[in-house]
Amino acid sequence: MADTITIRSDAETEHALDVLTHDGASRSAAIRQAVIDAALRKERAVAMRRTVLRMGMEAADGVDLAAEIARDRGDER
Repeated sequence: MADTITIRSDAETEHALDVLTHDGASRSAAIRQAVIDAALRKERAVAMRRTVLRMGMEAADGVDLAAEIARDRGDER
């Protein structure tokens, strides 16, 4: 059996739920799908960021910008 999650909604959340359930989906199904979609977007964004950081972006002065950014943001990975 799945765990139950309780949220406190506000006007913005209620509007979002109205939009997500406009097609007849239940609030529960809409929330589950929204959480899954958000996680997938976040995973894709992280993967894209890592790809960009690994790209060779050498500037005209010979500085490898990707390596500089990766060093600065090493703790984000």
